[in-house]
Amino acid sequence: MIHYDAEGHVDVPGGRIWYGICGDLSTDAVPLLTVHGGPGMSHDYLTPLADMAPERPVIFYDQLDAGRSERPNDPANWALPRFLTELDAIRDALTLTRLHLFGNSWGGTIAAAYASARPEGLQSLILSSPLIHPDTWLADNAAYRAALPPETLATMDRCEAEGRTDAPEYLAAVDVFYIRHLCRTQPWPEEVLRTFEAMNPDCYAAMWGPNEFTCSGVLRGYDGRAGLARITAPTLVTCGEYDEATPTSTARFAAMIAGAQFEMFANASHMAFIETRAAYITRLERFLNARTA
Repeated sequence: MIHYDAEGHVDVPGGRIWYGICGDLSTDAVPLLTVHGGPGMSHDYLTPLADMAPERPVIFYDQLDAGRSERPNDPANWALPRFLTELDAIRDALTLTRLHLFGNSWGGTIAAAYASARPEGLQSLILSSPLIHPDTWLADNAAYRAALPPETLATMDRCEAEGRTDAPEYLAAVDVFYIRHLCRTQPWPEEVLRTFEAMNPDCYAAMWGPNEFTCSGVLRGYDGRAGLARITAPTLVTCGEYDEATPTSTARFAAMIAGAQFEMFANASHMAFIETRAAYITRLERFLNARTA
């Protein structure tokens, strides 16, 4: 468990959300606000980013219906525009007139959409393995799935045909996929386990679906590609070599953002900041230090 120098709650449309700060907001360093994935997961797996706190404050928060935040579990809250209002609420509460913004996976969906509105004070943007276009994500991960061991794939196909996606053998088969493409560090570190223990399956299933390669929720049909051209903040886009957000697709999305930098981390997947922690943090610090401090 990491130490937070400050914690609190912020009112947002639909309820209250938790935030935690590593570092000191009273310094002149521009803080980094992080947006976790899911939907319905917690910030815990992102806490390696606190390694940057000696240089600048790092702010974590849990989205509504996730982690330490309130869980009204009202489907009316599960729409991208409402999640964008959480960023404004945190900025207002913490007086973040300037900030760097980091979003991973579904958090990248939020961060990219927010940056595309060209908000005042956004100094830079980091899109980590972002979900930009679910149809592309599904096609890429269908190819990954097809490359799984035959017995694993047969188990998944059988359980899905029988409507038994909660069966132990199905979950074990999905774990084979996750170990290849979600987090290759074995065993999974504590921060990843905490994220899955805190997961809100109702939110995840309603917004996305039963697993990483099946989208049957409200995000099906979403397309954030057009918004990428409206992003003007200096941008770094990252992914892992075996990422669910594949290097080919992620590099293509990066090319849609004027002047964006792209970085792939070898031998990593969807959580490169865990799998190649030192190299990842060094790359982010180099990018951030080239912007306003």
